Amino acid sequence: MRRTKLKLSILLLALGLSACMPHQQYRTKVDLCVSQMAPPSAECELHALQKYQYFPESSNIQKQDKAISQEYLLGFVEFDDQGLLFDRKQMDSVLNAIYAESVSKDLLITVFMHGWQHNAAPGDDNIDTFRKLLAHLSESEKQVSLDSNEPPRQVVGVYLGWRGKTITTPVFDNLSFWERRNTAQKVGEIGTSEVLSRLERIKQDKDGIVDGGSRTRLAVIGNGFGGTAIYSALRQTLKSRFVQTMAPEGAQGDVTGFGNLVVLINPALEALQFASLSDMAAGRATYFGSQLPVLAVLTSETDYATKMLLPLGRRLSNLFETEREVTRWNAIIKKSETLDEGAMNVTALGHFLPYKTHYLHATEEFPSNHHPELMESFHKTYSSWVLDYPGSQIEFDGSVLERNNHSAGRNPFLVVQVNRDLIKDHGDISDRRIQEFVKELIMVSSQTPKMIEKTRSEVNSIRH
Repeated sequence: MRRTKLKLSILLLALGLSACMPHQQYRTKVDLCVSQMAPPSAECELHALQKYQYFPESSNIQKQDKAISQEYLLGFVEFDDQGLLFDRKQMDSVLNAIYAESVSKDLLITVFMHGWQHNAAPGDDNIDTFRKLLAHLSESEKQVSLDSNEPPRQVVGVYLGWRGKTITTPVFDNLSFWERRNTAQKVGEIGTSEVLSRLERIKQDKDGIVDGGSRTRLAVIGNGFGGTAIYSALRQTLKSRFVQTMAPEGAQGDVTGFGNLVVLINPALEALQFASLSDMAAGRATYFGSQLPVLAVLTSETDYATKMLLPLGRRLSNLFETEREVTRWNAIIKKSETLDEGAMNVTALGHFLPYKTHYLHATEEFPSNHHPELMESFHKTYSSWVLDYPGSQIEFDGSVLERNNHSAGRNPFLVVQVNRDLIKDHGDISDRRIQEFVKELIMVSSQTPKMIEKTRSEVNSIRH
């Protein structure tokens, strides 16, 4: 009887593991496909380069205004399980198209890398969510344009795809957590870093030909294991650019990160990987009013994948490592803090309380036809960021960001615990309020000098 049960268990496990997603490139056509439909037309599904222009019925921009459509360019770049590009021609096609757009226009470039249980296949809900974000950014750009009398920036999206989903059988698919996490780190270190560096170079080239810098901006978002991959690609860059703000005399300027903003949502990272960045940020008591967010790590309080699965695997892999207690100076509370390396090594970054800087909670449900007053919302959010103080609250559309007393105002590295009403679990980014939060954070971090100067004038009038 025991042998029968054992054989049955082995058979069920084999069947579960055999139901695998194919290891393939989904976007095999490299030419541009144009669609005026939402959702996009089926003929664009296999194209790595897609352009959308359509008029949403619920748009809150009046028909008599020019350029009322939501318009964006979307490119797909895919990686294999070893972290290499599936097809270099695919990447070249996407980046060349973006570069060509940048010659005559300022761009708002947003990169999104999906996580566990997702890929670049047509119909993946992470792609749908990213499209919605690009559409909202496009509409926001047109609202800003009407207010500032500057031409709207061209919204560009780049979706980074890899095989985040390998097992299709429910329950058994959870067995892929650690194997896919390792793949995500490999994808980040090998292939993703090249694509991101090339995108930043497009921004830098545009800045170089415009006196005082261009209005082109770059934001990067990683969800779940996609956040793990993005951090693997950019960790050393973020460290070195923080150090570069230190002048020889010891004075410090604004911290620059990668592009204009990096957002990681539920990344599967142990806190130890973030230790250097957290220590550097904690050692600085003040940041100038001109300091913008550089990195935001958002973790749901109910993300049990990083809360439970990650510690289990880390404990098994760290059996023979030696750990100690470390001491660091916190310039805000003006005393030393003692941290346990053992806890840092097995606890996900978003659940490690000593590194937490903010808490994000919901304020209200959005009706289906919700459309915020963008400029009013932006000025209020940006002003609150500039005037940030310990324990302050920054209002976003549908949520409030509350800073704790252990982090400096305008700390460019935000480690945010997110209320379960906004992000329910590890892979959930569907709530419109969290999408609005990310969108507004991007708008604050990527706003034009003219709009920022206008808001600073309002802030100064408040101060005086």
